[in-house]
Amino acid sequence: MRKSSRPSRPSSPLPAAAARQRFRKRLLTWYRQHGRALPWRVTDDPYHILVSEMMLQQTQVDRVLPKYQEWLGKYPSLQALAQAPEEDVVRTWYPLGYNIRPRRLQSIARESVERYNGQLPSDEATLRSFKGIGAYTAGALLSFAFRQRAAILDTNVARVMFRVFVGGVGDPKAHAMKQHLWDLSRAVLPRRDVFDFNQALMDLGALVCTARKPRCLVCPMQRMCGISSVAKAMQRCSWPQSQAVMRLASTSGATFS
Repeated sequence: MRKSSRPSRPSSPLPAAAARQRFRKRLLTWYRQHGRALPWRVTDDPYHILVSEMMLQQTQVDRVLPKYQEWLGKYPSLQALAQAPEEDVVRTWYPLGYNIRPRRLQSIARESVERYNGQLPSDEATLRSFKGIGAYTAGALLSFAFRQRAAILDTNVARVMFRVFVGGVGDPKAHAMKQHLWDLSRAVLPRRDVFDFNQALMDLGALVCTARKPRCLVCPMQRMCGISSVAKAMQRCSWPQSQAVMRLASTSGATFS
């Protein structure tokens, strides 16, 4: 009998309830002391948050900060952006690069004006019907703008999930692994403080659980991370993990709870 060629989910289980609770508590405690003060964190305007999320795709925060303020000064609403000439929109975006982003942002603005009275919808299915809004951006809008309980998974969050709960073993870019990391992000999501929790996940990945030279000694997840013992021994840990680090992780006896 021929076996199915369909990829299966990674074998690592979802964390137990106690481990989820420890993760949430440690993360939120750390974030309240070390979280970054960013202008898009003091607004619940869906358009402002959409602008920040589009700008932050493949662009560092320090480059986005001045452009975010300039953009909102010139295009303060979806209506203003929808009515602007496309060449002006692309010119204003400079020098962030990836110029498909301002065009998609304007396309979203125009569709919002035409179909939703100049407002972004507050449900996932409708948000994801816009070209340029995928699973992560929809989750960010739902949790940051509409304060709904919605998981997120960007590169920083995926790195945290992969290291803490999977132990860095496997291919983080594989489809099955990505689905498992989404499952993990949903599993650890609290019922309260979702805004702070999701922001904290991104900050932990950006500031501590970095792609190269993670700061394991100051990480709040040090005692429960599946790869922290490897990171300390190696003094660095690349993302994705090298095969050598994966093998070391699998034999290190690290636990996930």
